[in-house]
Amino acid sequence: MKILVTGASGFLGKSLVKRLTITDEVFTLSRSFADLNIDLTTMIPHTPEVDVVIHAAGKAHIVPKSAQEKQAFFDVNVNGTANLLKGLEIARCLPNSFIFISTVAVYGCDSGVMINEDHPLNATDPYGQSKIQAERIVQDWCVKNNVICGILRLPLLVGENPPGNLGAMIKGIDKGYYFNIAGGKARKSMVFTQDVANILPIIAIKGGIYNLTDNYHPSFAELAIHIAKQLGKKKVLNLPLIIAKIMARMGDLLGNKAPINSIKMAKIIKDLTFDDSKAKKQLNWKPNPILQGFNIK
Repeated sequence: MKILVTGASGFLGKSLVKRLTITDEVFTLSRSFADLNIDLTTMIPHTPEVDVVIHAAGKAHIVPKSAQEKQAFFDVNVNGTANLLKGLEIARCLPNSFIFISTVAVYGCDSGVMINEDHPLNATDPYGQSKIQAERIVQDWCVKNNVICGILRLPLLVGENPPGNLGAMIKGIDKGYYFNIAGGKARKSMVFTQDVANILPIIAIKGGIYNLTDNYHPSFAELAIHIAKQLGKKKVLNLPLIIAKIMARMGDLLGNKAPINSIKMAKIIKDLTFDDSKAKKQLNWKPNPILQGFNIK
């Protein structure tokens, strides 16, 4: 197949391109280092004729500090998606299928166990709201143009040199300043970027909306032990809950620069897992468990 991958220079995009180029002809779109170097927030691309579009470009989940940063989520995730779709229409080369990389953040949940695709989209933060709007734009466009629509709602992504919280966790364990809170018992859904890449050809044929996870949902403690062993570290420190609460209250006073505050702590000590039974049944989804395949060296 001929496939267009947007966000090709990003963390997930790189993994998708690496996998898909093994079997298919891949065109890349990104702000830089791509076949098409375009900023979708302000430009409508002239897209090549392809069978499948995988729209992985987007603004990552961070806590915005200003109205301008909040608006940036909508500029990238909503306007960027709309411009891509306009480009496909103008070029008169509609794909057979369009796959949108979304997020479990659309559910708006800070905690919960085995949340499935039928859960209401209750996100109130700019990131989640912008992804909800983008999902709807894609769905409406696909119906209008008779294009197969696939939407993947992904949790924490795991792969080579991970950014964000997972990258910070690895660095913290390596330097000796990471610690679990209250034993690190809270479980979180995660998925390998490579497994996401592997399922895309099936999504392109069947379409649909799916959560994807590793099926195990490791706890912070399990993940920390797995990382520490690879780094040659003997022990991961633990912080009692009562001390963590005191530190979080101090963090509330210090602002966004604090390593922990009440909001961050509430997320760390609660389970947040997602159900991917739909993908198992309809796509024969068989991912690799994070604790078996995640090698950081």
